[in-house]
Amino acid sequence: MFKRGLALLLITCTLAANFSRLFVFAGYQLNQQYIASTLCVNKSRPWLHCNGRCYLMKKIQQAEQKEKSAEQQAQKNLFQEAFFTTTENLTFNSQLLRVIASPYKTLSPQAVTIALLRPPCIA
Repeated sequence: MFKRGLALLLITCTLAANFSRLFVFAGYQLNQQYIASTLCVNKSRPWLHCNGRCYLMKKIQQAEQKEKSAEQQAQKNLFQEAFFTTTENLTFNSQLLRVIASPYKTLSPQAVTIALLRPPCIA
C-alpha cells in the first residue's frame, strides 16, 4: 500500500512539473467569473471582451519563465556536478606526461621547393 501511494505521488509530481500550463488553464476555466470581475486588467473596458484572458496570458508567461529558469538551474547543477566530481580524484602519472619524440620532421617554408608552388600549365 505504501509503495502504491508513493508511486502515485511521484507520478503526480512529475505531471505537475510537466503540465504547468495545463493547470494554469484549468484554474482559469474554473474561476473565470472571479478573474473577469476582479483580476482582469481590462475590466474598465468591457468592449474588448477580454473576460480575463489578459490575466491568463500573464499567468502562462510566468509559468513558462519559471519552467525555463528551473531548467537552466538544473543544467547548471548537472554541469557543476559533472565537472567538480570528476576533477576531485584525478592523479597524473608522470610517464604519461612525458614528451614523445616524433620521427617526422616538420617542414619549414624554406624547405619547400619553388617547383611545387607553380600553377599548372594549360595546354
